[in-house]
Amino acid sequence: MFELKEIILEQLKHRTQILKLTIYNMKSEYANHYLGLFWNIIQPVMQLMIYFVVFGLGLRGGGDRLIDGVPFLLYLVTGVFSWLFISQGINAGSSAILSNIGLLSKMKFPPSVFISIVLTNKIINLLFTTSLILIVSIFNDLVPLWHYLYFFYFLFCSLILIYAISLLTSVLVVVIRDTKNLLSNFIRMCFFLTPIFWSANEAHDLLQVISNLNPFAYLLGIYRFAFIYGDLNAFGTIVDHLYFWVLTITLLIIGSIVHHHFKKHLIDYI
Repeated sequence: MFELKEIILEQLKHRTQILKLTIYNMKSEYANHYLGLFWNIIQPVMQLMIYFVVFGLGLRGGGDRLIDGVPFLLYLVTGVFSWLFISQGINAGSSAILSNIGLLSKMKFPPSVFISIVLTNKIINLLFTTSLILIVSIFNDLVPLWHYLYFFYFLFCSLILIYAISLLTSVLVVVIRDTKNLLSNFIRMCFFLTPIFWSANEAHDLLQVISNLNPFAYLLGIYRFAFIYGDLNAFGTIVDHLYFWVLTITLLIIGSIVHHHFKKHLIDYI
């Protein structure tokens, strides 16, 4: 637990630098783009259109069908936008240290801070895409107003899980380069095993078991509950919540220990 406490204190100590570097990175990323920050919305929407054509019009034979009582397009939108935040956060977090190894060798920033910088960037992207869903949800009166509070619970849960995974993988990517390829394939596999465009309630028994064990499915459920599941008074059972948090805290502790063990020797593996 000492390692985890140390990492938390590092983030609090460098919170100003994290915010400043996040803004700087975003400005530099879109410096030569006419549309600038609007690409945070354009790129997800373009991906969504492709998924709708393939999974809605292609595999399902029509995009007007209902899944869990909501139109397929709404189900897909909430699944894709929340999944992009999770998957891009994990991929960016795993590369955070390696991509900033030059700064790490010249500055006294703790390596864990670089993970917070890239995740803060992804939060801003999520707010852009979620604003579209919020507008649709309010305009169509899909859920009671108190449901929207669950978005902040989704954000908190997602950040803790993504950060826990990133603490572990960001170090392993530097120490064992094959980790990056393994992680990319793992994320690609999770895309199909997470109920983004299919419903766990309508799936094969094996897929239902996988979905119950999949923490990403839990996160997508919370996100959908916040914006489109208006006929539900609560999401998940006590077992679902306990399972997610036991798994997440376990990963966070393991990631903290591994990160603490290697952080002073990362330059040696380059």
